[in-house]
Amino acid sequence: MTGIMTQAITVTEPKHCLHVQLSRPEKKNAIDAAMAAQLHEVCEQLEATPRTLVISGSGGVFAAGANLAEMRERRSQQALAGINSFLFRRISQLPMPVIAAVDGWALGGGAELAYAADFRIATVNARFGNPEVGLGIAAAAGGSWRLAELVGEPMAKHILLAGRILDAQDALSSGLVTEVVAPESLLDSAFALAGQIAKGAPAAVRLTKALMAMPESAHPVADNIAQALLFESDEKFERMTAFLEKRNVRTS
Repeated sequence: MTGIMTQAITVTEPKHCLHVQLSRPEKKNAIDAAMAAQLHEVCEQLEATPRTLVISGSGGVFAAGANLAEMRERRSQQALAGINSFLFRRISQLPMPVIAAVDGWALGGGAELAYAADFRIATVNARFGNPEVGLGIAAAAGGSWRLAELVGEPMAKHILLAGRILDAQDALSSGLVTEVVAPESLLDSAFALAGQIAKGAPAAVRLTKALMAMPESAHPVADNIAQALLFESDEKFERMTAFLEKRNVRTS
């Protein structure tokens, strides 16, 4: 998929990551069925060949929700199929970290896509919100529970139930984003973070992400099993030897 311009996304491969740009600026990058299908293709690729994923928008917008014309026509059968919730869950469970690079509006399904990432970097123009209840629906693609995990229940209720919009500084102070940058620096910052992640041993990064997603009841057994696997890896011996010998480890 490298370098191919599709109807809904553009995929490139800068160093250390795969970059997906949501490419429907005329529709404010609203997530429709075609975009969802293409994002599933990206997930399939990254599940087979794990790399850090960077997701950004285009036209000064991250994603202004799901496609409302499609949503209006969906009925209970489509809701139960979990079209967006399944996609965002798949993105959140990718083996390597996911970075959402957010410029402009991230609303509704667009915000929920950002919530599914492991990291969110925002520009000064970023705005996060979930207007679903005003449209007679719920933030049912992860927003109703992921947001509370990210910013705490009181703030999440203010956003989900009362329609509060978080600007970049609100998002930073609430912990929703880790960094606020100028729009022209957004991708450089996201790719720099991907480079920092790439300095870690890939297996250790993958297992650490997996451990963090496990319920409390899985620990410490899961931790011990993961550590046992890593203790036997060639990369563990190489990296620790390099540290003791005060030399650098070469990363891909």
